[in-house]
Amino acid sequence: MNSPFVSDVPAAQAMAAWRKACAAAGCPQRVDAVRVPVGEAVGRVTAEPVWALRSSPAFDSAGMDGIAVRAADTLGAGETTPVSLADFEVVDTGDPLPGGYDAVVMREHVHRTADGKAELQAAVPPYQHVRSIGEDISATELLLPEGHRLRPVDVAACAAAGAVELVVRRRPRVVVVPTGDEIRPVGTDTAPGEILDTNSLMLAAQAREIGCEAAATAIVPDDPELITATLRDAATEADLVILIAGSSAGRDDHTASVVAAAGTLAVHGVAVKPGHPVVLGTVGNTPVLGAPGYPVSASLTFDIFAGPLLAALEGAAPRERPSTTARLARKLASAIGTDDWVRVRLGRVGGDIVAAPLPRGAGVLTSLVRADGLLVVPAGVEGHHAGEQVRVELLRGLGEIGRTIVAIGSHDLVLDVASSELRAADPLVTLASSNVGSLGGLVALRDGLCHIAGSHLLDPATGEYTLPYVDKLLGDDAAVVRLVHRDQGLIVAPGNPLGLTGIEDLRRVRYVNRQRGAGTRALLDHELGLRGIDPAEVSGYSREEHTHLAVAAAVSAGRADTGMGILAAARAFGLGFVPIAREPYDLVLRTETLDDELLTPLWALLDRPEFRGGVEALGGYSCAETGRRIR
Repeated sequence: MNSPFVSDVPAAQAMAAWRKACAAAGCPQRVDAVRVPVGEAVGRVTAEPVWALRSSPAFDSAGMDGIAVRAADTLGAGETTPVSLADFEVVDTGDPLPGGYDAVVMREHVHRTADGKAELQAAVPPYQHVRSIGEDISATELLLPEGHRLRPVDVAACAAAGAVELVVRRRPRVVVVPTGDEIRPVGTDTAPGEILDTNSLMLAAQAREIGCEAAATAIVPDDPELITATLRDAATEADLVILIAGSSAGRDDHTASVVAAAGTLAVHGVAVKPGHPVVLGTVGNTPVLGAPGYPVSASLTFDIFAGPLLAALEGAAPRERPSTTARLARKLASAIGTDDWVRVRLGRVGGDIVAAPLPRGAGVLTSLVRADGLLVVPAGVEGHHAGEQVRVELLRGLGEIGRTIVAIGSHDLVLDVASSELRAADPLVTLASSNVGSLGGLVALRDGLCHIAGSHLLDPATGEYTLPYVDKLLGDDAAVVRLVHRDQGLIVAPGNPLGLTGIEDLRRVRYVNRQRGAGTRALLDHELGLRGIDPAEVSGYSREEHTHLAVAAAVSAGRADTGMGILAAARAFGLGFVPIAREPYDLVLRTETLDDELLTPLWALLDRPEFRGGVEALGGYSCAETGRRIR
C-alpha cells in the first residue's frame, strides 16, 4: 500500500463496500430462526409472519358490568316511560354473552325494583356494550409480518391470538477483541502510559442494548500473529467481530494489515469525524469492524456501521432515534470533507430547543456521558453560526430536555456541584453548563440561548465585575444573582518549586492561558497592564484552555509551569497556589425569568446551609452573599 489509508469515502459508500465484501465472502444474510416461548420474545425479530390461530375475543362477551338484555325488549323506554324487564341476566365485563341476549346495559343505568325487575329509562340498540367474536383479532388474520421487532404489546396480541411460541431470529453474536500493549483490564492499577480497557465494556454493552449477545476476549498485545489468531478464532463463533484500536497508521497499528492478510479488507478510512481510521472487512464468512481506539470514535463507528449491519442480520430496519430542530448556542466550525458528528447538550429556552456543543475530542468519553443529542455537520458544510437552526438526533426525551436549566458562560466548579445536588434532590431537574467564557455567556443570554450566564468579567475602567458588561449587552432587562466570591491565583506545581510570588514572575516561566472572552483572561490582562508587562513577554500566553480544571491538568502534567485559575482547581489536582485576587462570580439572567418555575430548585439550593458549607469546603470560596440579588 502506498498510502496508510486504502480509502477515505463517505459513510454510505463505505457501508455499501462492506456489504459487497460480505456478500462476496459468503457472509450469512440472516441469522438463524429459532422458536421461543411467546413470553420471552420481546425485543426479538420475527423470522416468519405471525397468523392468528384463534379469534379474540373467541366469543361474544360483555363489554361492561351490568345486565344482558334483548334490545327489542327495551323499545320505548324513556325517562317518563320506563320499561320493566323480568327477562335479563347479570353479567360482568368479559363474561360470555348469554344465549338469546344481544345487548348489555351498564349497571349504573339499571334501577332494580322491589320485585326484582330491572327498570330502564332508555332504549338500547343491538350489541350495545358487547364485544363481538373477533372484534380484536379474527382467526387466520395476519397479525405481524416477518422482520418485525417485537414489543410488549405485540407479544400480548400474539398470545391473545393463540400463539404459545414464536419463530424469531436468534440474537446476533458479537465478539469484541481489545488490542494494545498499553491496555489493561478494568479494575487494575495503571502505570503511566497504561490505559484501562473501557472500550470493550462500552462496545459489548452497545451490542446488548440493540438486542445482541456480546462477549469480549482477553486483551491481545500488539503482535500481528497473536491478533490474527484471535481474530480467526472469534470469526468462527461470531456474526460480527469488532477489533478495537490499531486501525490508524501508527507503528503498532496492525488491524488493516491483519484483516487484509486473514480475509478481505474492504475499507480503511471513512470521511467521518471522529472515527476516520475505521476498518471494514471480512474474515472467513464473518464481517469485521476495526474500531478506532479513542472511545468517542469507537462508539460512533459502532452506531454508524455495526448497528445497521446487525439489524440487517435480523432482517429488521435499523433502530432510529427521534430528532428535533434546535438553535445552536455558539458558533460551530467544521472541516470540509468529513461528516462531523458533534455531541450537544440540549435545553428549552423560551419556545426553542437550544443545542450547546460539548468538547469534540475523540478521547473525551464524558462528552458521550453528558450528551443529550448528536448533531451531524455534513461533509460539504464548514459549520454553523450561533443561533442557526440545526437538526439534532435525540439521546434524551424532549420532556427531560424541557426540565433542563441551560447555563452558558464562565466555568466554575460550584456549577458542577449544583448540578449534582439538583439531580440528587429531584431526578427530573438538570443543570447543563457550557463553558464559553464570561463574555460568551452574556452574549448567549442576550440572544436567548440560555437561562443563566455565569460571569466574573472585570471592567478595567471601573474596577467593577460583570455589571458594566450587563449594562452594555442587556440593558435594564437583566438580573444579577451572586453565586460566590472566589480566590483567583497562579496554579503551580506542588511546593511551588519555581518560587513564584506574583504576576511579575510570568516573564520567566511557561504559562497556560484561558480563552478569549474568559473572565480569568480579562483579570490576567488587567494585572499585566497594571505592571506594564506586554503579553508577548509571557511564554504560552497564546496557549488556551477552556476551564480551570484544564489549566490545572496542564500544570499537573508538566506541560506548563503555571496558569491563572481558582484555588479549588489547584486543590483538585494536589497543586500549589499563589493568590492574586478575590473576585465575585455571578449568575446573570433575564429579569422576567427570576420567578420561572424551572429555576425555583436552583434558588432553593443556593439557600441551603449544607450546600454552602460543601462549596466552602472545596477551598477558596466564600458563600457569604450566595443567592443575594445584587441587581
